[in-house]
Amino acid sequence: MASTVDLAQQIASGQRSFSFEFFPPKTDAGEERLWQTLRELEGLHPTFASVTYGAGGSTRDRTVRLTARMAAETTLTPVAHLTCVGASVDQIRGVVAQYADAGVTNVLALRGDPADGPSSPWQSTPGGLDHADQLVELLRSWGDFNVGVAAFPEGHPTSIDRDADARVLARKADAGASFAITQFFFQASDYFDLVARAQRHGCAIPIIPGIMPVTNISQLKRFVELSGASFPADLRAAFEQAAADPDQVVKLGVEVATQLCQQLLDEGAPGLHFYTLNSSLATRQIYERLSLSMSPSG
Repeated sequence: MASTVDLAQQIASGQRSFSFEFFPPKTDAGEERLWQTLRELEGLHPTFASVTYGAGGSTRDRTVRLTARMAAETTLTPVAHLTCVGASVDQIRGVVAQYADAGVTNVLALRGDPADGPSSPWQSTPGGLDHADQLVELLRSWGDFNVGVAAFPEGHPTSIDRDADARVLARKADAGASFAITQFFFQASDYFDLVARAQRHGCAIPIIPGIMPVTNISQLKRFVELSGASFPADLRAAFEQAAADPDQVVKLGVEVATQLCQQLLDEGAPGLHFYTLNSSLATRQIYERLSLSMSPSG
């Protein structure tokens, strides 16, 4: 059975948070492979683990089922994803009820991406919500949920500028969010600039950096294109040079991610959140290189 960690209390106490994120596979076979990965990473005793929604909320049912299964059959603390995309408040309430029935009390509240990607125009849903801060406020009014939100070191693709983006994060904190997780990035300076901007706008919640180890170049390029994140030219050149050897790509990806993680931790980041791409190898190797705590208390 999953533990019932109060993430807001743990993160606020200054304990470092180490966590993993998975995406819901499209097939039952993919789901079983994910379950194997999840079991392999369970032994690292992360602070929490989460399963995303697909773009446009397209995988909602599978996401809810996987999160509930994680709560019932593992020792992991699940963080449930919840978005505003394509759902009325009544539908959101129904998803929240399923999470609550499964004993899941930690939720990541997101506006979510339209089906065509984060840069495409937002389309309102009748009877629904348009902004993540509205979702945070709603969750806080419905029960005793610990609510996390998203943050964007390089700014959300639809933001006017990075300062405006930081103001949005501050509004989400004011609405009741107790921690934030960033989109992946490759330069520590972007993360620390975000933290400083958020603090200038009165946002004091912990901001956990999101890390995506590069293990597949074509997949990474697609994620970079969709998210608007930058892929520094020197890193791009190094990975393209290694592209003919998949093992070398993974090795380089682990080295680059380890260096970034070490810099973040050395300079005061409150933890690390790994976008695993449903594979345990790179994350486990980074854990070993960083000698991260593997005790159940995190």
